[in-house]
Amino acid sequence: MREILIKPELHKFKTFEEFAREISLKKGDLVLTNEFIYTPFMKESRLDCAYVFQEKFGAGEPSEEMIADIWSAVGEDSYTRVVAIGGGAIMDLGKLLSLKRTGSVHDLYFKKAEVVKAKPLIAVPTTCGTGSEVTNISVAIVRDEAGKTTKLGLVSDLLIPDAVCLIPALLKTLPFQPFAASAIDALIHGVESYLSPSRATLTSELFGVRAVELILEGFRRIGDGGPDARFDYLDEFITASCYAGIAFLQAGCATVHAMSFPLGGTYHVPHGESNYALFGKVLEKYDAIKPDGKIADFKKLIARILGCDPENALKTLAALEERILHLKPLREYGFTKEDIGLFADSVLQNQQRLVVNSYVPLIRELIVEIYSECY
Repeated sequence: MREILIKPELHKFKTFEEFAREISLKKGDLVLTNEFIYTPFMKESRLDCAYVFQEKFGAGEPSEEMIADIWSAVGEDSYTRVVAIGGGAIMDLGKLLSLKRTGSVHDLYFKKAEVVKAKPLIAVPTTCGTGSEVTNISVAIVRDEAGKTTKLGLVSDLLIPDAVCLIPALLKTLPFQPFAASAIDALIHGVESYLSPSRATLTSELFGVRAVELILEGFRRIGDGGPDARFDYLDEFITASCYAGIAFLQAGCATVHAMSFPLGGTYHVPHGESNYALFGKVLEKYDAIKPDGKIADFKKLIARILGCDPENALKTLAALEERILHLKPLREYGFTKEDIGLFADSVLQNQQRLVVNSYVPLIRELIVEIYSECY
């Protein structure tokens, strides 16, 4: 059994100013962020560090081209420490900026270049979803050997940030829909790590369960009080996301993430939404195929949190999620019937690090069935 017992230092601050003083942001530091986060939270501080805005190099999730352009614009010797302040894309890019550039972006993701840590990395998440601030993965949209785009994860313990700083107030920059998709993504991290049959550990279960509890309580509050109810619960949401990241660092993600990666890579569906599009159906299949395993304990957990019977737990969970974010069929994202087989093959070819964590064997027929029923 392999456990990484929370490698980064964990900190929590009330304001950006408090954070900047504590870690001594200064000349030589490279702050990677977004301008919409910089302007309300950092601009007035007038710190003597370098700022790089991701959107100057493209929108959305990191791609090979975006990463290469950032590397070209930011000299490897122009900074001594990386401070990544943002969502999942910023975390992924910050991890890459902390590495020695031993080869092309493509070579890194296809394991043809060595991963070598060169700079300290401080991660400051501004969403409550990816948990990437505590994980050993950097995800990018890349072209496979056939020239088709998909998402791949670069995995190395050298990518785990050196320090994680939570500032709940930074979540205020997030509009409700991406906030909701982000929180559902964190929920899925907690659930997939809990159900992981081969890598689940004492740590993953402890942090995964607590993440699920916090997120569902937050969803209940939003369901009762409306979207603005989240503002009284930002500390809990960002903490839950971090806990879920710790859980899946130990146990890994599985079927939902494996199947969502081609969807996000091809149609640029935001990561949380692409996971949500498949999550409920994957749980249904797990319950139908292996109802007496860990899924039975999971249903009891959901029943305890949501106050329902275990046999109705998955339906009650889906109904609560629907109150938070409407579930769309895959076709509304551009997914076609022809994609069903193509994506199934892509999952099995490119996502084995996730496939192996599936609660039930993830054979091609099952992947096709899930995509077809979500279409």
